[in-house]
Amino acid sequence: MVELARLTLEEVDALAFSVLRASGLSEDHARAIADTVTAAERDDSKSHGLFRIPGYVASVRSGKVTPDAVPEVRELAPAVVQVDGHNGFAPLALRVGREPLAAKAREHGIAALGVTNIYHFAALWPEVTALAEMGLVALAFTSASSFVAPHGGIKPLYGTNPMAFAWPREGRPPLVFDQSSSASARGEIQIHQRDGKPIPEGWAIDAEGNPTTDPTAALEGAQLSFGGHKGAAIALMIELLAGALIGDVFSFEASAMDNRDGGPAIGGELMIAIDPARCIAHGNRQAQLAHAETLFAKILEQDGTRLPSDRRYRARLRTPSEGITIPTALYNELKHLQQSSDTAS
Repeated sequence: MVELARLTLEEVDALAFSVLRASGLSEDHARAIADTVTAAERDDSKSHGLFRIPGYVASVRSGKVTPDAVPEVRELAPAVVQVDGHNGFAPLALRVGREPLAAKAREHGIAALGVTNIYHFAALWPEVTALAEMGLVALAFTSASSFVAPHGGIKPLYGTNPMAFAWPREGRPPLVFDQSSSASARGEIQIHQRDGKPIPEGWAIDAEGNPTTDPTAALEGAQLSFGGHKGAAIALMIELLAGALIGDVFSFEASAMDNRDGGPAIGGELMIAIDPARCIAHGNRQAQLAHAETLFAKILEQDGTRLPSDRRYRARLRTPSEGITIPTALYNELKHLQQSSDTAS
């Protein structure tokens, strides 16, 4: 049985920020990442919470990531904006690009943001949620290192290549989904490995192409796309959207460039924001959103259903008072990173 440590959300935030700053990250980068990690723990998204901090630190220590990179905003077209992350982590670059993207979407009805030269190590739901809370419909796509075999193959080529979608709602949190085009996120397999648990069938194959439930064999082999050829086609689409379209690398190129320090590989992200009121005659946004609610209600009429993100929102109500738990071994590792970085500095 895994021994657990309990922390308040305030302690999660303080620990994450302190470790990141002690590793050499600038205050702006440490704050943006700590906010993202704390939000993940708040919503019980363990594979993107404190579990990720050692990887962030490793990429700073190895020299792969520029710890004080300042993201640069460029306008490429009336409804297209780019943020060059200048070899820094993604959360700050995404934060810098949010307002320019939203402003262009409101002006033109739809706008795109290409974020390049970044290291993305988080979920996608934080960035689309932020736009939906501003009243916009949002989509996001990003690639990763080569972890996933193309349909019919056995060698990693695609990233887990997640996509996210957010729809604004009146008086309640947005409807959000965030899912990889692989059968599971990479972090989920790593957590199964850490906890000594088998992975479900259909998640991965071993290095010889045989189906496996052994997380170690899965990490040494290849992950599988969800839905066979259908998920693989989505992975291919995301490679193009987050790579060639915005002038960034494909997953196999990112893998070839990476130093394998345990952190993320370099890559890009495409975001699209839509002003729903600009998509209908007369701009009756209230009627438009109310119409969407009729669909959500029909879904929930059936027993056993829920809307995407409902699980995270339930956790969001619980964790501010109950706190969160992480393996004691992870807590001790984070404290060690904090202290060793302090000593080194």
